[in-house]
Amino acid sequence: MRRKSRVIKVGTVPVGGEYPVVVQSMTSTDTRDIERTVKQIKQMEAAGCELVRVAVVDEEAAQAISRIKQKINIPLIADIHFDHRLALKSIEAGADGLRINPGNIGEEKKLCEVVKACQEKKTPIRIGVNAGSLDKRILDRFGGISAQAMVASALENVKLLEDMDFHEIKLSLKASSVMLTVEAYRLLAAKVDYPLHLGITEAGTKDRALIKSALGIGMLLYEGIGDTIRVSLTADPVDEVWAAYEILRSLGLRQRGIELISCPSCGRCEIDLIETAEEVDRKIRHYQQALKVAVMGCVVNGPGEAREADLGIAGGRGFGLLFKNGEIIKKVPESELVAVLLREIEDSSKK
Repeated sequence: MRRKSRVIKVGTVPVGGEYPVVVQSMTSTDTRDIERTVKQIKQMEAAGCELVRVAVVDEEAAQAISRIKQKINIPLIADIHFDHRLALKSIEAGADGLRINPGNIGEEKKLCEVVKACQEKKTPIRIGVNAGSLDKRILDRFGGISAQAMVASALENVKLLEDMDFHEIKLSLKASSVMLTVEAYRLLAAKVDYPLHLGITEAGTKDRALIKSALGIGMLLYEGIGDTIRVSLTADPVDEVWAAYEILRSLGLRQRGIELISCPSCGRCEIDLIETAEEVDRKIRHYQQALKVAVMGCVVNGPGEAREADLGIAGGRGFGLLFKNGEIIKKVPESELVAVLLREIEDSSKK
């Protein structure tokens, strides 16, 4: 059962409550390079990204937000560290949300300025707590990094905003450790009703980060915790969006894009199953319709074992079978297997 969180709006996108878990990512471009940043965001939009975050490193980057927003279709969040003036400039430029740590934005007067501007523009704030950047005072209090320390930091920052009568808040507690992250979110979820943004930070290279993110984010979502997610990869942010939908689909929370199933290679396989499956995978990622596609290595068992697939192929020696819902449609030469499958997928996407 999903945790009951309050609802906030980031631009036009509702986050929390019973709304679908929102997929977001962050650009890897220099925000001041407007053309490259817009191009990357457009690619992320096409992959299904629903919120995008950009780094605001100086005033030029803050000012670029207004021009970027004119050319994109999803809400934009400004990522601010330390300098409250950059937060104010970003709000003025039309940022749909801020990601800050209120405790490091400066003295109370400066934070008050930011909160007042957010209240006037109805701009939500994400309090982002990272295990690697906890305040020394918190670390001393808890004897080092721990889930309890991360939650204490988050609650201190929440109180700063609540004391200013600001409640358009979402929270994140990220670490590179899966179990530390999961424990921290579990503790926090029991203490507040604000929407939670999930992620495993500094998770590593693409393959490693995919495993850690699927575990950490997946466990929390299965427990009903989480309202928006980012799969942090040392890779193209478009891959982050794709991975997020894969996690959500695996848990039955969102349905977007093609699910690929394929059998492990074995001694009965008479085609290059690994290369065939990888080729299909590369060529189907841009499709948005919910479809299950199978690539099987054995014509004897393949169609039956993948009966739950909408479409599939199974390879034999020099030939293969195209099947739909477990029923064989036709026999085709091995060299045409992938092309025939892709044509069927394309035809189904037009219906």
